[in-house]
Amino acid sequence: MITRIALCLFVILTACQMKPKTSTKEQPSDTFYVGTYTEGESEGIYKYELLPDGTMRAGGLVAKSKNPSYLAKSSDGKYLVAVNEIQNEQHMGSVESWKITEDSLTFISRSSSGGAHPCHVSINASGYILTANYTGGNVGLLKIDKSDGRLSDLLDLQQHSGQGSTDRQQGPHAHSAWFVPESDDVMAVDLGTNELWFSELDQKQGVLTPRDPQKLAMTKGAGPRHLTFHPNNNWVYVVNELDCTVSLVKKDDAGTYYLQTSVSTLPKGYDQPSYCADIHMTQDGRFLYASNRGHNSIAIFAINKKNGALVSVGHASTRGDFPRNFTLSADGDYLLVANQKTNNIVSFQRNKETGSLTFVDECEAATPVCILF
Repeated sequence: MITRIALCLFVILTACQMKPKTSTKEQPSDTFYVGTYTEGESEGIYKYELLPDGTMRAGGLVAKSKNPSYLAKSSDGKYLVAVNEIQNEQHMGSVESWKITEDSLTFISRSSSGGAHPCHVSINASGYILTANYTGGNVGLLKIDKSDGRLSDLLDLQQHSGQGSTDRQQGPHAHSAWFVPESDDVMAVDLGTNELWFSELDQKQGVLTPRDPQKLAMTKGAGPRHLTFHPNNNWVYVVNELDCTVSLVKKDDAGTYYLQTSVSTLPKGYDQPSYCADIHMTQDGRFLYASNRGHNSIAIFAINKKNGALVSVGHASTRGDFPRNFTLSADGDYLLVANQKTNNIVSFQRNKETGSLTFVDECEAATPVCILF
């Protein structure tokens, strides 16, 4: 028992590779949380710190939870919401709410996500929550009480239907659901039906109302997964898991979305299996990043400010296998990526003029799949 305790302490203390001759004790830091899969060594949600020089410091387990694969924060920063990517006897997953304290997360409540294997969660300023249930092929709507962080029961459920053209698209697989900035619109991404689904959140009734048109088909076999909104609110960039592309979707004057162009996230000549996972844009709308699982890289693009076209800047190795979720620090100085199969998180310094990424630090993490500042 003593040997096991000593080993655990050693792992925690040595998990992050700090730069030499850098004192970290007195430096301010940004806290981030890591969601994981718990079939292996992970026990739930972990806390880390990003220091001003881009190095990281492990803080340890802060919440025991089953497969907390995606995380989100309330707008006031008081509460953390996590999906449990599971399927119970009723073919349902769940959503949990936690109070954020200085040293840990305090469990508050748990509700049904509305379907099996929820893999994404988002929350708006009013406290409404969207869950994307992959196996259920649907999107759930809940709400968090701002006064105590308690989750409502399921308020509404948007069931998807249809299929795409590949083996992964024999039925609906909702992979993410998003609140459109500065509106009550909701945009869901379904890998299985190969479509974007549009609805409007009725905040008085607490329901999702389908928009007209309700769906937008993506390129055949694309397999849309996640998206990000340009600051102008007229351009949406969708990362496609199956054909390894990013698609530019634009909104016309009537408010209708249409597919414009798609570009590959892989280098020319690369012909090995690879699958996109995540996508993020800088706050100034100048650069866009997407993760490749297989090629194990972050694809870097510059954005044409006149028409939104993507221009490849290059690729940065993630220094690990199967990069899942990644994120940008609040100031945009650093990009952190979670390598699921090699159990590590890697930080890169970002050149704000060119978009390029330079390796800074590496930190151990058990099956990391989501990073949340």
